[in-house]
Amino acid sequence: MPSFRSEPPGPRPSRSHPAGRPNPFERSPAAGRDGYASFQASLLFCPKCRQATPARERLLLVLPTGNLYEYLCVECGTSTGSKTDREQRDVRLFIP
Repeated sequence: MPSFRSEPPGPRPSRSHPAGRPNPFERSPAAGRDGYASFQASLLFCPKCRQATPARERLLLVLPTGNLYEYLCVECGTSTGSKTDREQRDVRLFIP
């Protein structure tokens, strides 16, 4: 009985497009992180309204480790979540 191989013998072909172009579905891990640097929630579930409602972002604290934001329900003002933005550049404190 003949054996069938899924790949031809020899060196493996590169995983690029047959026309010599790079495969558009393969990206480096760094490219994925750069595309999603920051999210801003538009709808969050509100426990008081018992439905997903638009959310307003409010800055709570400015910390050396990042900014802390709170999400509030637009309808009733209930806190529906929070996030910490860890992207801080050169933080300088001014003490008079």
